[in-house]
Amino acid sequence: MATREQVRTMQTSQPFRPFLVKLADSRHFLITHPELISCSANGREMVIHDDDGMHLIEMLLVVEMVPQTGSVSARRKSGGK
Repeated sequence: MATREQVRTMQTSQPFRPFLVKLADSRHFLITHPELISCSANGREMVIHDDDGMHLIEMLLVVEMVPQTGSVSARRKSGGK
């Protein structure tokens, strides 16, 4: 489970580094800009924006947040797609 503080740390790192949000259901989302992710005030949900729209995700489903290195061209993927 990710915490609001962990998301804030990734979001405000200087310089910003893209990071991958991995979920328990095998989906993952690439965060390429700090404004593409936000957390609710209570820290239970996060909102991620990508080319497919807005995704409301429970923080309990977040398995890992991984900083990306080098050139990143990956995009959100669903299991099996």
